[in-house]
Amino acid sequence: MTAVLTTRSPFARTWVRDPWSAQASTEGPVPAADVYREGEDLVARLDLPGVDPAADITVEVEGRKLVVRGERKDQRSEESEGRRISEVRFGAFRRTVTLPKSVDGDVVRASYDAGVLTVTVPGVFTGTTPQRIEVTTAA
Repeated sequence: MTAVLTTRSPFARTWVRDPWSAQASTEGPVPAADVYREGEDLVARLDLPGVDPAADITVEVEGRKLVVRGERKDQRSEESEGRRISEVRFGAFRRTVTLPKSVDGDVVRASYDAGVLTVTVPGVFTGTTPQRIEVTTAA
């Protein structure tokens, strides 16, 4: 008889549980995003492979928030025998990016190419240069 002992880190349990928790399932999957500043513009690139951009994606500006929402649909056929394992999550998704200031939605550009949605918010960083504050110490 062979016994196998497995020790778990308390961090491992949290790491494994979070993607499948009730909160994650009610909010839906969150697409991976790369959000960065390019000059005075904000650029957000979201990984959305297998999505029809015309029918399944909505890009909106809500005050100071850029909101990308949509749905990834599962269109695979059912198999009567064998197993199928899929790690791709299907369902509604929503990704929100907070903008440094409100913008007019008419200037926002969005394009979809090779499974990547690129949203550009031009001029959102105009006039938002950080000002350095000197820190003084007591004598």
